[in-house]
Amino acid sequence: MKRLEESLHEAPIIDKDGYSYLVHPISNGVPMLDPQLLREVVVGITRAADLDVDKIVAPEAMGIHIATALSLQTDVPLVVIRKREYGLDGEVALHQTTGYSESEMFINDIEDGDRVLVVDDLLSTGGTLAAICGALDDIGAEVSDIVVAIRKVGETALDDTDYEATSLVDISVDEDGVEIH
Repeated sequence: MKRLEESLHEAPIIDKDGYSYLVHPISNGVPMLDPQLLREVVVGITRAADLDVDKIVAPEAMGIHIATALSLQTDVPLVVIRKREYGLDGEVALHQTTGYSESEMFINDIEDGDRVLVVDDLLSTGGTLAAICGALDDIGAEVSDIVVAIRKVGETALDDTDYEATSLVDISVDEDGVEIH
Protein backbone atom coordinates (compact mmCIF):
# COMPACT_ATOMS: atom_id res chain seq x y z
CA MET A 1 0.00 0.00 0.00
CA LYS A 2 2.93 2.28 -0.74
CA ARG A 3 0.98 4.67 -3.00
CA LEU A 4 -1.93 4.82 -0.58
CA GLU A 5 0.30 5.58 2.37
CA GLU A 6 2.23 8.26 0.44
CA SER A 7 -0.99 9.88 -0.75
CA LEU A 8 -2.35 9.98 2.81
CA HIS A 9 0.70 11.91 3.98
CA GLU A 10 0.21 14.40 1.14
CA ALA A 11 -3.55 14.87 1.70
CA PRO A 12 -4.87 18.19 3.01
CA ILE A 13 -6.70 18.30 6.35
CA ILE A 14 -9.52 20.82 6.79
CA ASP A 15 -11.47 21.79 9.89
CA LYS A 16 -15.20 21.04 9.69
CA ASP A 17 -16.63 22.52 12.89
CA GLY A 18 -13.89 21.04 15.06
CA TYR A 19 -13.68 17.77 13.09
CA SER A 20 -10.33 17.16 11.35
CA TYR A 21 -11.51 16.16 7.87
CA LEU A 22 -9.14 14.35 5.53
CA VAL A 23 -9.45 15.42 1.87
CA HIS A 24 -8.16 12.49 -0.16
CA PRO A 25 -8.69 11.16 -3.70
CA ILE A 26 -10.00 7.80 -2.46
CA SER A 27 -12.44 9.30 0.05
CA ASN A 28 -13.39 12.55 -1.69
CA GLY A 29 -12.47 12.36 -5.36
CA VAL A 30 -10.22 15.41 -4.90
CA PRO A 31 -7.42 15.97 -5.43
CA MET A 32 -7.45 14.05 -8.71
CA LEU A 33 -7.49 10.25 -8.35
CA ASP A 34 -4.47 8.61 -9.98
CA PRO A 35 -5.46 5.31 -11.64
CA GLN A 36 -2.38 3.62 -10.15
CA LEU A 37 -3.63 4.52 -6.65
CA LEU A 38 -7.12 3.17 -7.42
CA ARG A 39 -5.60 0.00 -8.88
CA GLU A 40 -3.46 -0.52 -5.76
CA VAL A 41 -6.54 -0.16 -3.54
CA VAL A 42 -8.64 -2.54 -5.66
CA VAL A 43 -5.86 -5.15 -5.76
CA GLY A 44 -5.54 -4.80 -1.98
CA ILE A 45 -9.28 -5.31 -1.49
CA THR A 46 -9.26 -8.28 -3.86
CA ARG A 47 -6.57 -9.91 -1.72
CA ALA A 48 -8.23 -9.05 1.62
CA ALA A 49 -11.91 -9.70 0.91
CA ASP A 50 -14.10 -12.78 0.90
CA LEU A 51 -15.11 -12.74 -2.77
CA ASP A 52 -17.35 -15.82 -2.58
CA VAL A 53 -20.39 -13.53 -2.73
CA ASP A 54 -23.43 -12.87 -4.89
CA LYS A 55 -23.08 -9.10 -4.87
CA ILE A 56 -20.76 -6.24 -3.97
CA VAL A 57 -22.54 -3.51 -2.03
CA ALA A 58 -21.25 0.05 -1.76
CA PRO A 59 -22.77 3.25 -0.42
CA GLU A 60 -23.10 6.33 -2.58
CA ALA A 61 -20.98 8.30 -3.23
CA MET A 62 -17.32 7.60 -2.56
CA GLY A 63 -17.55 3.84 -2.35
CA ILE A 64 -18.78 3.70 -5.95
CA HIS A 65 -15.48 4.11 -7.80
CA ILE A 66 -13.76 1.46 -5.68
CA ALA A 67 -16.67 -0.98 -5.93
CA THR A 68 -17.05 -0.43 -9.68
CA ALA A 69 -13.39 -1.23 -10.29
CA LEU A 70 -13.69 -4.25 -7.97
CA SER A 71 -16.79 -5.47 -9.80
CA LEU A 72 -15.01 -5.16 -13.14
CA GLN A 73 -12.03 -7.07 -11.77
CA THR A 74 -14.06 -9.88 -10.18
CA ASP A 75 -17.22 -10.09 -12.35
CA VAL A 76 -19.33 -9.86 -9.17
CA PRO A 77 -22.44 -7.66 -9.67
CA LEU A 78 -22.53 -4.28 -7.94
CA VAL A 79 -25.37 -2.78 -5.90
CA VAL A 80 -25.08 0.90 -4.97
CA ILE A 81 -26.92 2.04 -1.86
CA ARG A 82 -28.35 5.35 -3.02
CA LYS A 83 -29.09 8.63 -1.28
CA ARG A 84 -32.21 9.02 -3.43
CA GLU A 85 -35.46 7.10 -3.13
CA TYR A 86 -36.67 5.52 -6.37
CA GLY A 87 -39.81 3.79 -5.09
CA LEU A 88 -38.96 0.47 -6.71
CA ASP A 89 -40.52 -2.76 -5.42
CA GLY A 90 -38.52 -4.09 -2.50
CA GLU A 91 -36.66 -0.82 -1.85
CA VAL A 92 -35.51 -0.56 1.78
CA ALA A 93 -34.81 2.75 3.51
CA LEU A 94 -32.18 3.23 6.19
CA HIS A 95 -31.10 6.19 8.30
CA GLN A 96 -27.38 6.85 8.69
CA THR A 97 -25.58 9.25 11.00
CA THR A 98 -21.91 10.17 10.63
CA GLY A 99 -19.63 12.55 12.50
CA TYR A 100 -20.77 15.41 10.29
CA SER A 101 -24.14 14.52 8.70
CA GLU A 102 -27.38 12.55 8.82
CA SER A 103 -29.32 11.24 5.85
CA GLU A 104 -31.58 8.59 4.44
CA MET A 105 -30.23 5.93 2.10
CA PHE A 106 -32.05 3.36 0.00
CA ILE A 107 -31.21 -0.26 -0.86
CA ASN A 108 -32.48 -1.97 -3.99
CA ASP A 109 -31.68 -5.37 -5.56
CA ILE A 110 -30.71 -7.19 -2.36
CA GLU A 111 -32.73 -10.28 -1.55
CA ASP A 112 -33.13 -12.58 1.42
CA GLY A 113 -30.21 -15.05 1.35
CA ASP A 114 -27.86 -12.94 -0.79
CA ARG A 115 -24.21 -13.17 0.30
CA VAL A 116 -22.72 -9.69 0.06
CA LEU A 117 -19.38 -7.96 0.35
CA VAL A 118 -19.70 -4.41 1.64
CA VAL A 119 -17.00 -2.08 0.30
CA ASP A 120 -16.38 1.55 1.19
CA ASP A 121 -13.68 4.16 0.97
CA LEU A 122 -13.36 5.22 4.62
CA LEU A 123 -14.47 3.97 8.01
CA SER A 124 -14.49 6.95 10.34
CA THR A 125 -17.45 7.13 12.73
CA GLY A 126 -18.95 3.87 11.45
CA GLY A 127 -22.45 5.32 11.21
CA THR A 128 -22.90 4.53 7.54
CA LEU A 129 -21.59 0.96 7.71
CA ALA A 130 -23.53 0.16 10.90
CA ALA A 131 -26.78 1.39 9.33
CA ILE A 132 -26.11 -0.54 6.12
CA CYS A 133 -25.34 -3.77 7.96
CA GLY A 134 -28.49 -3.39 10.06
CA ALA A 135 -30.61 -2.90 6.96
CA LEU A 136 -28.96 -5.85 5.19
CA ASP A 137 -29.68 -8.01 8.27
CA ASP A 138 -33.34 -6.90 8.17
CA ILE A 139 -33.56 -7.92 4.51
CA GLY A 140 -32.07 -11.33 5.33
CA ALA A 141 -28.83 -10.87 3.42
CA GLU A 142 -25.62 -12.39 4.74
CA VAL A 143 -22.80 -9.86 5.11
CA SER A 144 -19.85 -12.11 4.37
CA ASP A 145 -17.24 -9.36 4.66
CA ILE A 146 -16.72 -5.62 5.02
CA VAL A 147 -13.60 -4.07 3.53
CA VAL A 148 -12.64 -0.40 3.56
CA ALA A 149 -9.64 1.25 1.98
CA ILE A 150 -8.94 3.52 4.97
CA ARG A 151 -9.98 3.24 8.63
CA LYS A 152 -9.61 5.98 11.20
CA VAL A 153 -8.59 4.36 14.49
CA GLY A 154 -10.87 4.70 17.47
CA GLU A 155 -14.35 3.68 18.51
CA THR A 156 -17.03 3.49 15.83
CA ALA A 157 -20.73 2.70 15.58
CA LEU A 158 -19.71 -0.58 13.95
CA ASP A 159 -18.29 -1.64 17.34
CA ASP A 160 -21.89 -1.97 18.58
CA THR A 161 -22.69 -4.56 15.89
CA ASP A 162 -21.63 -8.13 15.24
CA TYR A 163 -19.54 -6.98 12.28
CA GLU A 164 -15.89 -6.14 11.86
CA ALA A 165 -14.32 -4.33 8.95
CA THR A 166 -11.00 -5.12 7.36
CA SER A 167 -8.98 -2.11 6.23
CA LEU A 168 -6.04 -1.69 3.91
CA VAL A 169 -4.57 1.00 6.15
CA ASP A 170 -5.40 2.39 9.60
CA ILE A 171 -4.83 6.08 10.31
CA SER A 172 -5.39 8.86 12.78
CA VAL A 173 -5.95 12.43 11.65
CA ASP A 174 -5.49 15.74 13.40
CA GLU A 175 -4.76 19.31 12.35
CA ASP A 176 -1.09 18.37 11.93
CA GLY A 177 -1.73 15.61 9.41
CA VAL A 178 -2.12 11.87 9.06
CA GLU A 179 -0.41 9.19 11.13
CA ILE A 180 -0.37 5.65 9.74
CA HIS A 181 -0.69 2.85 12.31
